[in-house]
Amino acid sequence: MMTASVKKKIQKEFKEKMDYDELLNCMRCGFCLPSCPTYIETGRQEKYSPRGRIALMKGVADGIIEPDDDMAHSLDLCLGCRACEPVCPSGVKYGRLLEDARSIIQANKKQSLPVKMLRKGIFEELFPHQNRMEKATSLLGFYQRSGLSKAARKIGFMELFPSSMATMEKVLPEVPKRREIKRRPRFFEHEGEKKATAALFAGCLMDTMFFSTNNATIRLLQKAGCDVVIPENQLCCGALHGHGGELERAKQMAKQNIEAFEKEEADYIVTNAGGCGAFLIEYDHLLKDEPEWADRAKRFVSKLKDISAVLMDLDFLKKNRLHLPEQTVTYQDSCHLRNVMQTFEEPRALLKAIEGVHYEEMEGANTCCGSAGIYNIVEPDMAMQILDHKMEKVEKTHARTIVTANPGCLLEMKLGIERANKTGSVRAVHIADLLLEALD
Repeated sequence: MMTASVKKKIQKEFKEKMDYDELLNCMRCGFCLPSCPTYIETGRQEKYSPRGRIALMKGVADGIIEPDDDMAHSLDLCLGCRACEPVCPSGVKYGRLLEDARSIIQANKKQSLPVKMLRKGIFEELFPHQNRMEKATSLLGFYQRSGLSKAARKIGFMELFPSSMATMEKVLPEVPKRREIKRRPRFFEHEGEKKATAALFAGCLMDTMFFSTNNATIRLLQKAGCDVVIPENQLCCGALHGHGGELERAKQMAKQNIEAFEKEEADYIVTNAGGCGAFLIEYDHLLKDEPEWADRAKRFVSKLKDISAVLMDLDFLKKNRLHLPEQTVTYQDSCHLRNVMQTFEEPRALLKAIEGVHYEEMEGANTCCGSAGIYNIVEPDMAMQILDHKMEKVEKTHARTIVTANPGCLLEMKLGIERANKTGSVRAVHIADLLLEALD
């Protein structure tokens, strides 16, 4: 519960720190409502819509609404998918408003000691340190390879956890040994005619848990005529921090990443994770009030593209034949890749170019699957409700392969396959892995 003094402090900071002009840009027209998953899933409750949440933020800034637990929950229940932004006639930057509001509430919210320790462990001790990420995921790899995972399921240990988490444990990818990660070189030469130099944003989980997908991305870039470099000293993009109310730490991480990539003479900064890309591409906004970083952030952002957009830029399809056994394929958009990076045609063009593939567009492919970073952990009921409805749409495509472009979405779709009892008949795969499969 928030005390009266905390509520007043939050109201004061909303008034001083929130972009009030942006709050006023919302015309309350309602174009955002049909695009908002939580508005739809909660029976069209206004407080769970973008329009309603903006009204709550403005009310707090104006001092006419108390920032109570109900108001905070309204913001917390938001997936942050930003599907409201492309359909907004006023161009309201809802995602930025949401992050600012969450940051203010988080900074003033009194938390229990266990929650404080958990947040400190995640936001300060783990994700900002790639070396620690490698150690942590190597423990997961040991758990998988040693047989402990099978034993935990057999004795019913996983039943102690919520069902969604227990199922998620089954669909985690096999983590490589740490020495395999350490042995990988940082430079890869192009194949054929050289067209560009690409610097890979390797990411934290992408370069550990999804290491093979990063390797597939590197191989595709080589085939497209790119020298590929993996800059040293890069770390997590900071999206988890930005979405979780830790904006100051996100800024620190952004600065380190910008410095790491400035050292490379790259034509492209390439990402293969929609959630990371959407945060990276807003580094210029994140650092806009810091004169020594604003221009550097803009240069970083100007080079950033998703792997699918880079491949299309470099005419990858003209020189590379793609072929797979006959199958129906559908595509689930990464919300952030589509709504923030505006990349949605390129992945579809690449999939449609694969011989043997019948591409079937999924109804509502542009709506969130329920993953949303760690949303499926902190809001499991809503996440599973959204996911189950998503799998109903998948069923209608009769697809054997679900393709996506973000690790969280990939795990969520695998979770959906498990929940729908489709394991063995349907698979989920990252687009980079599928394209490499189609090349071999």
